[in-house]
Amino acid sequence: MNLNRRSFLISGASTGLLLGLSPLLTPLARAAQAGATEKYEVMHTDAEWRSLLSPSAYNVLRQEGTELPYSSALNSEHRAGIFACVACSQQLYSSKTKFDSHTGWPSFWQPLDNAVKTRDDNTLGMTRTEVHCKRCGGHLGHVFDDGPKPTGLRYCMNGAAMKFLPGAA
Repeated sequence: MNLNRRSFLISGASTGLLLGLSPLLTPLARAAQAGATEKYEVMHTDAEWRSLLSPSAYNVLRQEGTELPYSSALNSEHRAGIFACVACSQQLYSSKTKFDSHTGWPSFWQPLDNAVKTRDDNTLGMTRTEVHCKRCGGHLGHVFDDGPKPTGLRYCMNGAAMKFLPGAA
């Protein structure tokens, strides 16, 4: 294949356009993939979620967005306590399971019992495991199998989806 400057620029622009549009297309793809609407203990209309959540929390929790790496203050949170869903206060992770994954997002090697649910996420041309709040269904992040012992898992969470509750973990 003969790659000249014009072909290279066009290819780069096309890739950039697709990557730029992916945050807009992801919710549509996920809605089609999910099928029927799931029922949760805490449910609101889209308008209600918009009024209850900050723009960044709404983007992550309800539109399955991703915050920029290293943008969350929760990366630097090292006190004893619980990380909870910002939308419904479901307790999600103990600070005892938090670790620095050097990825830019708060990471944990294990959620609290019955705190989260997972499902396959086949968007963006890859298969990942999405993590969402069991109580309200809000998107939290993804789980990967490159974490530390004892589980070997890395729950890579968006800080915008969580709040920190200091105290016993």
